[in-house]
Amino acid sequence: MNSETDTKTNLPLIAAIVGVATIGGFMFGYDSGAINGTQEGLKTTFHLSEGALGLTVSALLPGCALGAFLAGRLADVMGRKKVMMAAALLFIISAFASGGATSASMLALARFFAGAAVGAASVLSPAYISEVTPASIRGRLSSVQQVMIIGGLTGAFLANYYLAHAAGSSLNDYAGHPAWRWMFWVQMLPAILFLVTLLVIPESPRFLVAKGRDAEAEGVLTRLFGAAAAKAKVQEIKASLVGDHQPKFSDLLNPATGGVRKIVWVGIGLAVFQQLVGINVVFYYGAVLWQAVGFSENDSLKINILSGILSIVSCLFAIGLIDKIGRKPLLMIGSIGMAATLGILTYCFSQGAFVEGKLNLPGGLGTVALFAANAYVVFFNFSWGPVMWVMLGEMFPNRMRGSALAIAGAAQWLANFAISSSFPSAAKNLGLPITYGFYTLCAAISILFVSKMVHETKGTELEDMVG
Repeated sequence: MNSETDTKTNLPLIAAIVGVATIGGFMFGYDSGAINGTQEGLKTTFHLSEGALGLTVSALLPGCALGAFLAGRLADVMGRKKVMMAAALLFIISAFASGGATSASMLALARFFAGAAVGAASVLSPAYISEVTPASIRGRLSSVQQVMIIGGLTGAFLANYYLAHAAGSSLNDYAGHPAWRWMFWVQMLPAILFLVTLLVIPESPRFLVAKGRDAEAEGVLTRLFGAAAAKAKVQEIKASLVGDHQPKFSDLLNPATGGVRKIVWVGIGLAVFQQLVGINVVFYYGAVLWQAVGFSENDSLKINILSGILSIVSCLFAIGLIDKIGRKPLLMIGSIGMAATLGILTYCFSQGAFVEGKLNLPGGLGTVALFAANAYVVFFNFSWGPVMWVMLGEMFPNRMRGSALAIAGAAQWLANFAISSSFPSAAKNLGLPITYGFYTLCAAISILFVSKMVHETKGTELEDMVG
């Protein structure tokens, strides 16, 4: 929107829509973080080895890849709103089943379906937000998604800490059931809120135009930006959609070469590098990791809460800067900072020795590792955390947005699965120094990727995105 139409923007309505859509991000974070405090309970209850624990914990992630892949295409057929409502229902059902699991297989299946909901929410919430917000503030509003993801993670850490503290440990009973089971059941509450509030927000006007429902789209846009801007925007959207076909996967191919368009490869690269730097090792295995370097279960859960709070503060700084300095500078700062802090962690772990199965770090290096890990979390959530989702939601032309999101979202979750499922065995068999050395190398490579491949999207209307 230009400056004239910006003055008629209905910011309260946009804020309410963004608030509802980002509950999906909260659920994404909560579902990812809830597993963090349950791992001792899972190992004890289901007699899991380290390898089996990694696969059970990571069963969420193939579901995420499938959910992200299907959601992008289904959203082009059914609409953004309906697919998000289906995801909310899956959140509720899978949370109930996870807490009531009677076997590791049942838990893994429930986590897989939870993943489908997470994957759908992860790509649709930022895409939906980008489609109902003006370009001048789109980055800030889309970044709220990452704040809500971290809010969900922190909420899960707080709930896990409270339940473990109230019961004495995650293995002890709370209100008649082991505390680790309640850690799953509690997430039904925000999932129900997500489903109910989705009923009151409008469908994406860009989807409505793509389906030939111009009058409905104009009605939504009028509520968002005023009548005059609505008529002009409908015409802009129609022109950007080319008008000769509905969105399909073949839009991702360059008709001149027959190969995949460069913009799609950039989206895949952004999605994959966000995971190859190892961020979800901190999220999924934080409690286990800090116990490995000498902290108690209680202290480890507190450290997770601290990491969550630092993450939220970092995201708030990113929100304040993303529409001022742009997406690419934030990615560069994050890549450099992550490479440095991961390098420090690698060094600290290389100086340790295992005693009775636990890693002991000499000369205060445990404290250095703790500070480096939290600095790493800050750099990630100041940059790649919010910016990757913002860019995936806005960087693709209208005609290919759903299809490109399906591919990039699936790639993101497959990379997440590869990193998360391999961590327990890699840390045990290769050692933490080599494992974290790999994350350090990936962070360093991401500096070159951002420098050479990523183009700025700040202030560009969605209808002007090129691929």
